[in-house]
Amino acid sequence: MTVTDPYAAATRETTEGRVYTVTGGDWDTIAPDAAEERLVINMGPQHPSTHGVLRLVLELEGETVTQARTVIGYLHTGIEKNLEYRNWTQGVTFVTRMDYLSNAFNETVYCLGVEKLLGIEVPERATTIRVLMMELQRIASHLVWLATGGMELGALTAMTNGFRERELCLDVLETITGLRMNHAFVRPGGVAQDLPPGAVEKVRELLAILEKRVPLVDQLLTGQPIWQKRLQDVAYLDVQGCLSLGVTGPILRSAGLAWDLRKTQPYCGYETYDFDVPTATSSDGWGRFLVRVQEMKESMKIIEQALDRLQPGPVMVEDKKIGWPAQLALGSDGMGQSLDHVKKIMGTSMEALIHHFKLVTEGFRVPAGQVYTAIESPRGELGVHAVSDGGTRPFRVHVREPSFVNLQSASAMCEGSLIADAIAAVASIDPVMGGVDR
Repeated sequence: MTVTDPYAAATRETTEGRVYTVTGGDWDTIAPDAAEERLVINMGPQHPSTHGVLRLVLELEGETVTQARTVIGYLHTGIEKNLEYRNWTQGVTFVTRMDYLSNAFNETVYCLGVEKLLGIEVPERATTIRVLMMELQRIASHLVWLATGGMELGALTAMTNGFRERELCLDVLETITGLRMNHAFVRPGGVAQDLPPGAVEKVRELLAILEKRVPLVDQLLTGQPIWQKRLQDVAYLDVQGCLSLGVTGPILRSAGLAWDLRKTQPYCGYETYDFDVPTATSSDGWGRFLVRVQEMKESMKIIEQALDRLQPGPVMVEDKKIGWPAQLALGSDGMGQSLDHVKKIMGTSMEALIHHFKLVTEGFRVPAGQVYTAIESPRGELGVHAVSDGGTRPFRVHVREPSFVNLQSASAMCEGSLIADAIAAVASIDPVMGGVDR
């Protein structure tokens, strides 16, 4: 009689040359071929490396990602649907909260759509202020990308320096709009108010600081061997892959295609500004790093030009059907009149008071029609498809959000790489979940 030891060890060598050991019985009945085993893990939605409430479902074989799926919707706010229940001006307060790192871009693209439906032209000074605001926020957004990406890859000095410079940008934005974020400063027909006294000087002081500190990123990281190895040949996506997925922004430009709507489909007078479109050819995380750092330098050039071309003039279209009487009074001379003058208008003219009340509570009517407008946000093409039925509220507003579209590339970038490189891949996409789950 033969007795089988239940704790006897059985071994099997897989086709990949790995040896697995199983105790307690027959290999085939206790465990399948270990080479076919996969480990599925959740990264997020509560994870510091997912740039917000993003969930990645990763299937692993050892340290290698064999399948990556993105799961979104944890931050859904219903902004697009809410716009149907507010008038056209109130809509700015909603869209500014989508991509919360690109408030001025959200506001501007929405207002450009409304203005196209209205068939109105924004005053030159208001357009210049819009350009100034957008380029300031492009720098601030790229600094957040640098800071968060540096933290996730272990470059903590990049994090502290990035957030330090971003604070300076937010201080200037607060001076201009009164808020650090969610400004609701850009309005249909222009901007909410003119630049306050001292704002231009404060922007020039910021530029002087950034012109010294942004190049320090090159000294800190560009020549750093560890930083290079963490990004080079990581999260690869070539031009064909970008075009197939609709990916735009720094990801597309890092693959060698100089597609920037400020150049290819100009808006807000960008065709009159002198700046370059940075590109790279590596199609990886390293190229996206180089492109974004260079874009910050180009944005500083645009801001300098915008400051030089600021001329006195109105900051709101002089159309009483659209502009509030108080707005028209504050911006009528381009430099802003005193609040006493506004109080005088509102206190002595019953007609102006009633008109102001109706515009604030009911809003203005927009001719029936539909339009698509697009601008170049820090993450790529940001578009708005606005539909009007002739009323005071949007019939439908749909946003083509670059974070949402670009996030499709996560699987292509991660699969076949190490799990540590999946962190670098998501960081190189730079998604903002407020824009994805709008």
